[in-house]
Amino acid sequence: MIPNLNQEFLSTVDAKTKEMILQSIAKHYEVTVEQAYAEVSDAEAEHLLEYLVEPQRTATLALMRRHGYRRTASA
Repeated sequence: MIPNLNQEFLSTVDAKTKEMILQSIAKHYEVTVEQAYAEVSDAEAEHLLEYLVEPQRTATLALMRRHGYRRTASA
């Protein structure tokens, strides 16, 4: 089974950061935080950055790099 890097990354950040990322996605797509998490943690999900808009996208990219997630979307 291929690991879901979105889910893996979100499990490495603190709860406040995870919530802020998911709230940003939920607001952009007009869904709940739970629905946003379900979408990004699905086996067929796009890279996490594909769900984000600026300035959260760049901030999350920097955080991903700090945590060692080098395989990133076009950013």
